[in-house]
Amino acid sequence: MKETLKDVIIFLDTDKHVSPFDLLVVTENFPDVQIFYYSQVEPSDAKGLIQDAMFPRGSKGAAHTKIFIGGYDIDKAEEILKIAKATMFPPFELAVIVDPRGANTTASAMVAKVFENLSKKKLGGFSGKKVTILGGTGPVGQVCAKIMALEGADVFITSRNIEKAKTTAEKLNAEVKANRVHGLQVSSPDEAQKAVGDSEIILATGAAGAQLLPLSILKEHAKRCKVVADVNAVPPYGIEGLNPKDDRVEISPGVFGVGALSIGALKNEVEVKLIGKALESPKGIFDYKVAYEIAKSLIKWPESMVL
Repeated sequence: MKETLKDVIIFLDTDKHVSPFDLLVVTENFPDVQIFYYSQVEPSDAKGLIQDAMFPRGSKGAAHTKIFIGGYDIDKAEEILKIAKATMFPPFELAVIVDPRGANTTASAMVAKVFENLSKKKLGGFSGKKVTILGGTGPVGQVCAKIMALEGADVFITSRNIEKAKTTAEKLNAEVKANRVHGLQVSSPDEAQKAVGDSEIILATGAAGAQLLPLSILKEHAKRCKVVADVNAVPPYGIEGLNPKDDRVEISPGVFGVGALSIGALKNEVEVKLIGKALESPKGIFDYKVAYEIAKSLIKWPESMVL
């Protein structure tokens, strides 16, 4: 075997098609890395694929072989990660990047940008604040909820279905070993008003092209709100009046907004650095916690604000 070993990233994606976004990020920023990819990967497929990646280049080659777990189904991605951890053993341990449909890097960037807005306006940190995440049962909303719960916020995730909201909240609380995430139903303007009524931070993490918060509700019913953020860059935007390019823009008296493209610019930086970190490491799990640390470093997060 040659002394100089090529770095390889093997994408295991749960969707019908592997995301071109992630493939292009690697191609553009790490042109010497070899890419292999598999789509429609089920948890039952994971053990065999990971074993076949562990051994063919020997223990030295394993240090240069990386797994990237992707796909929209965050539950399947987490199950594949569990199987990967159980399958690998010394000296055949691979570095594993976990970013299902960009949820970990996007959520990390979103939370970091929200804190940056709080900090710049001298509005304090997350601890003790009420956060409402509209459309919060999706991949990005779930990761935002976990991060903010770990930061000490009281988090309310919304769904049109109350059972889905409550079940998701229970799952997230179990993962972060806290009881800070709560489920709410929002399927009407009246329910939206109640959900944001005393929120200090409001995030919109719903589907593209779906408005979740009219400006009238923000102005008239969210009297305690300080910062809003939205990941939807397709009109109509998730929060009315918040432009995708906005960053620290006052969209309502005393309410500062972060738009999707501002979040996306940081997300892209986070993903590049997350992949780079994995490529430099012979083993390890590179998940939302690592992505969040990277996001904080990129906005020069104060040392006192740590998970």
